[in-house]
Amino acid sequence: MAERRVNVGWAEGLHARPASIFVRAATASGVPVTIAKADGNPVNAASMLAVLGLGAQGGEEIVLASDAEGADAALDRLAKLVAQGLEELPETV
Repeated sequence: MAERRVNVGWAEGLHARPASIFVRAATASGVPVTIAKADGNPVNAASMLAVLGLGAQGGEEIVLASDAEGADAALDRLAKLVAQGLEELPETV
């Protein structure tokens, strides 16, 4: 299982717009990915409701994981997106 631990770069955390950006990127990755708080249960990263339900705050550590083929590259892209708190999907996602 590939895994990335990253701190949320959006000051407001994974709420509303940042969650929407993240979910679109997770869906576009083409691999099933889960997201969890460092000590919490993983949820589907492609589900807006599940991601919002995490209540991840800015600066809080989250864990991205996947055991699918191509997971390393997808997790690297998603981890970068989360850590940098990007306001738009980069073209590489």
